[in-house]
Amino acid sequence: MKGWRYKHIFFDLDRTLWDFDAAAEVAFEKIYNTYRLKELGIPSAHDFHEVYHPLNEKLWELYRADLITKADLNRTRFLKPLEHYGIHDTELADHLSEDYVYWSPRIVKLVPGTMEVLEYLKPNYHLHLITNGFQEVQHTKLAGSGMEPYFETLTVSEEVGVKKPNPEIFLYALKKAHANAAESLMIGDEMAVDIDGARAADIDQIFFNASGQPSQGECTFEIHNLLEIKNIL
Repeated sequence: MKGWRYKHIFFDLDRTLWDFDAAAEVAFEKIYNTYRLKELGIPSAHDFHEVYHPLNEKLWELYRADLITKADLNRTRFLKPLEHYGIHDTELADHLSEDYVYWSPRIVKLVPGTMEVLEYLKPNYHLHLITNGFQEVQHTKLAGSGMEPYFETLTVSEEVGVKKPNPEIFLYALKKAHANAAESLMIGDEMAVDIDGARAADIDQIFFNASGQPSQGECTFEIHNLLEIKNIL
């Protein structure tokens, strides 16, 4: 029987079930138009997002390593892209950040196959989420997307005090779910964050390699689209 040993399935949220980048593109269109950024010399919302994205990824790496705070991340991730266009305005950066945090979780964009997979798994498995995202943002995503009823627990790094890949967040999630590692499986899109962290906590993993690029690391299973989960579970 497929997946017979597993009872508890833990999912990452962003870029695993929630299409983070698609939602961000729409949110950027909104803030670009609201604040008339074209008049400030930013050519398009897409161009602004292209500048923002790599800077934001670096800041999240620092945040995961506890080298910057949530407040630092929220301000800097818009301040630096604005400065790229010669705009030095901390008040505008704060407004952009506030609006982005408001809009991005309310623009529902799911990774293809998400609802089908959750519907398939729900009758036979206990489903859970483990995420490094901000608590208020992740709850909003779940409530508005229709995913909330499928999950029994949500573990957010802010409540635990540590972030993936620290194995402590996985152990906390296991305890919260009344699960043990041997009967659990973690599904996520980041090898260094989701997969390595779960393995350090002795939890089997499915690496969701949406890009199809050769994976750098070890995993129990690897898939390239969510529907392939049905071949494992």
